[in-house]
Amino acid sequence: MSNESAVLPARSPLLPDRHPQRDLFVCDILDAVPKADMASMENPVFSLSTKPDMRTRRYERGENWIQIAPSRQGLATVHDRDILIYCISQCIGALNEGRKVSRHVRFKAHDLLVATNRQTSGRGYELLRDALRRLKGTEIETSIRQGGKEHLSAFGLISAFEIVRETRDGRMLDVEITLADWVFDAIENNNVLTLNRQYFFLRKPLERRLYEIARKHCGAQPVWKIGLELLRDKCGSSSRVKEFRRLLGKIIDDDGQHDHMPDYTFTMAEDIVIVRPKKSTRQNGVPLQLSSLCLAPDTHEGARRLAPGWDIHYLEEEWRAWVLKKVISVKNPDKHFLAFCKRRGAHKR
Repeated sequence: MSNESAVLPARSPLLPDRHPQRDLFVCDILDAVPKADMASMENPVFSLSTKPDMRTRRYERGENWIQIAPSRQGLATVHDRDILIYCISQCIGALNEGRKVSRHVRFKAHDLLVATNRQTSGRGYELLRDALRRLKGTEIETSIRQGGKEHLSAFGLISAFEIVRETRDGRMLDVEITLADWVFDAIENNNVLTLNRQYFFLRKPLERRLYEIARKHCGAQPVWKIGLELLRDKCGSSSRVKEFRRLLGKIIDDDGQHDHMPDYTFTMAEDIVIVRPKKSTRQNGVPLQLSSLCLAPDTHEGARRLAPGWDIHYLEEEWRAWVLKKVISVKNPDKHFLAFCKRRGAHKR
């Protein structure tokens, strides 16, 4: 081995930015804040496999259970989820602007590929078509409540899709998706959470799933702990515990070297996994901690009354970022946040 090859930089665990220069006419679409529904962040709906996954899986937690069955194309994957994130984001963005939304969502295929950092070559369109088929074919049966409803019948992740128009070389242009009731209920009831845009740059399916779980369960808490075996089950991993420990350890080591995991750090203490928000940058010499900005459970209800039509979770993140940027001393986070929402609501009216 030559001296030159010995000092080659380590390969980044992130995907490259495939679209550093974006078309101006789609900027407003691409800037929609990424959103995901909470139920599939909580439960292992999507397969981690990069090969066709033909297993039927069932998960039970207390009174809740969920069963996921594949079609002949296999289970929908974590990367297929990009399509649902894009559709949910567009719908929430429209609701925040006071526009009506429908479970029938139409978009330009190119816009979705760019917004989710997917390749726009012919292969990119083929992969999008395959993802639509898996989303349509994957069948869910669950007792999980969402939006005040309990779903006990089987349904797909999308109810239908149609490629509306194709160019002469076979690339799809317009796509129309009919979202499943389960997904649309989450949109109508705002049962969604904002994702970091770097999510679309995470290369490994397990990295994406770990981020979703941390975002859902840790949020802005100073720390969240979970057993290794339970985390494996929540990820939907088919690996044995020993192998899952190795895979997680590799991600932790990569993050220590590249700081590529968005928002959260993961550590292991024997068979306990510890998740913490990444520390905010010190400003004016003062260490800022998100943990000091925790809100009471009923504060969101008050915020919705003060800022009707707004995505409250987005407002909460905007408020936190503003407080941290301005180094504001917040003595009463709930009162401070409600005042922030009141100003936003008055501005919108």
